[in-house]
Amino acid sequence: MRKPILGVSMMAEPDFVSAILPLLHNNSIEVMEWSFDTLYHTNEPDWLRDLLNFYAENNRLIGHGVYYSLFDARWTARQEEWLKKLKEEVSLRKYNHITEHFGFMNTENFHQGVPLPVSLHSKILQIGKDRLYRLQDAVNIPVGIENLAFSFSIEDVKEQGVFLDKLTEDTNGFLILDLHNIYCQSCNFELEMQQIIDLYPLDKVKEIHLSGGSWQDSVYRKKQVRRDTHDDVIPKDILSVLPSVMKKCPNLEYIVIERLGHTLKTEEKRNSFMEDFTKVRTIIETSDLKLKQQNGWCKEEIKLPAKPLEDLLLYEEQSRLTRLLYENANVENIKHLDFHYFKTENWDAEMILTAQNIIKKWNPY
Repeated sequence: MRKPILGVSMMAEPDFVSAILPLLHNNSIEVMEWSFDTLYHTNEPDWLRDLLNFYAENNRLIGHGVYYSLFDARWTARQEEWLKKLKEEVSLRKYNHITEHFGFMNTENFHQGVPLPVSLHSKILQIGKDRLYRLQDAVNIPVGIENLAFSFSIEDVKEQGVFLDKLTEDTNGFLILDLHNIYCQSCNFELEMQQIIDLYPLDKVKEIHLSGGSWQDSVYRKKQVRRDTHDDVIPKDILSVLPSVMKKCPNLEYIVIERLGHTLKTEEKRNSFMEDFTKVRTIIETSDLKLKQQNGWCKEEIKLPAKPLEDLLLYEEQSRLTRLLYENANVENIKHLDFHYFKTENWDAEMILTAQNIIKKWNPY
């Protein structure tokens, strides 16, 4: 019976490499995920290039983009350059598939930006489809989208699965289901994880991400806010729900553990990472799955408009919102703004503060 294969999201930091060396030595890392656009301005060291090429040559390398900005309402030279570099990357190295994040980043210093969520609106969906079409047109391998951890409102949490289903319907696309992202939403909006998971088109899930995160003190609530910071062990609740989630994803191929490279500085943390890996591997090995045998992927023929779709009102609102969050605008003022595309009146005040903290940390200007 076919089972998903287990791997890690590769990081170039020495602490991360030290942590995974035992796993590499005993061939436990069956697939490697590489965020190919994170070394945008630097060259890969020889050892990293050789490692990635080894996985590529054995059909075990998958790509994960970070900075394309799927829902940026204005098409810029930055996105053109991103697609150009992607084409170069996939011509030099064989990837089984490529994925990107849900959300938008429209600041100049985009390599220090973070994706912000969008609501399900027909025009926003059209923008997302246009960007996804262009991404798929650039490569001859499957393209998927990952669910986003951060949401401003419970409405956005409940509709993200539907949004992703509609977004990928024309490209024969797939989903990454990030269970820690779901866990964040579960904690922050007091919904059961399984309740959120069941809102997703699970037959489209080809990859699952697992990670840990952190807690942020709350101003408006008694409970802390859960953040997707990739800097701690995988929560027990995620490991508990993983077996049932795998059974509901008949096309699942990969399970990838994520951890930021600079967060494994002590032996205790490296050991806890190894323990997480072992726990997940045991869950996979002992699972009773009935996954479908994989058929060959076929690229959908899509007639791409010569000019990328844009919406200047949406772009203005995205830029204005990002700037207001960065400048620490009053939460109540943001909730009472008259936006066309953003339903700020429904936004959770604590989530607005969280967005401000995230943006200040990354300083995208």
